[in-house]
Amino acid sequence: MKLFYLIKGKSAWVFTCLLALTLFSIITAMTFGPAQITSLDIARCVISECSTPMHDMVIWQIRIPRVLVGLVAGMGLACAGAILQNVTRNPLADPYLFGIISGAGLGATIATLVLTDEQMLALPLAAFLGALFSVIIVFGIATLLRNMNHLLLTGVAVSFMLGSISHFILYLGDPFATNRVIFWLMGSLTRVEMFHFYLISAMVLITLISIFALHRHIDALLLGDESAASLGVNVDKLRLILLALCAAVTATIVAYCGGIGFVGLMIPHIVRQLVGVTTMPLIIGSALVGGCFLIWVDVIARSALSNVEIPIGIITSAIGSIFFLAIMYRTRKSG
Repeated sequence: MKLFYLIKGKSAWVFTCLLALTLFSIITAMTFGPAQITSLDIARCVISECSTPMHDMVIWQIRIPRVLVGLVAGMGLACAGAILQNVTRNPLADPYLFGIISGAGLGATIATLVLTDEQMLALPLAAFLGALFSVIIVFGIATLLRNMNHLLLTGVAVSFMLGSISHFILYLGDPFATNRVIFWLMGSLTRVEMFHFYLISAMVLITLISIFALHRHIDALLLGDESAASLGVNVDKLRLILLALCAAVTATIVAYCGGIGFVGLMIPHIVRQLVGVTTMPLIIGSALVGGCFLIWVDVIARSALSNVEIPIGIITSAIGSIFFLAIMYRTRKSG
């Protein structure tokens, strides 16, 4: 009922359009690929049974897992970016710039080079530990500096540091394993399965439920640490919990999809123009737009060049860097 109340009013049509766009994106994206499969073929496979064994394999083992993983991965990264921006009150905060993706990438890199194929279920745990390690370093340094405004700058520095360690490990590693990890670090949905969708969606759901439960406290942080503390919010504890949540959801996504940057930077800025800055509408909007965005980026990645797939991280970084510069220019102009 509370959620229904929030989407009533002038923003109701925005959420309706975003939900319709999400459903359209899921269905339409499944029709893109080397095999000629129509929406009717997909509907027949979902409702009853596929017309050919080839359709059954392509739809159920490749396209449906890929689109669904892209959806929940985009949701998770966009929501993590929105929370980081609200918690730090910095419009440039993002899991990629905050060092979380570099930390998760370091953990996953070590796991990929050390673990056997039978032990790869531990990959999300290794990525989470790396991301949590990054968060602890960033939060610890910012606490020592006694200035939470330095969180983003600290995150950028930690990101470069952990990235350099990852590259050094890859340099010393086996060439075949190194090539596999380098491609993975650039981000890709090539090898995802339905099992990955279940794991990522569970982590995203836990994050969303936690954010909804704490949304009033997060909104209080927008007023400043002193104002939030005067309202009874334990600022440091809340910030650490939210950073840990962002680390967990980002680490799970990085473990199976690789390093996909700038989604958490771009999407919340777009959504704020549509629904405002308060946490609940922002998170719902970011989840829908983020999911749609990554679905279509993946479509571009596997359709732009014939016989070659572009890593998703390359596309998001190219778009995100331009978006980053546009935000800086807009901030300078308004200042």
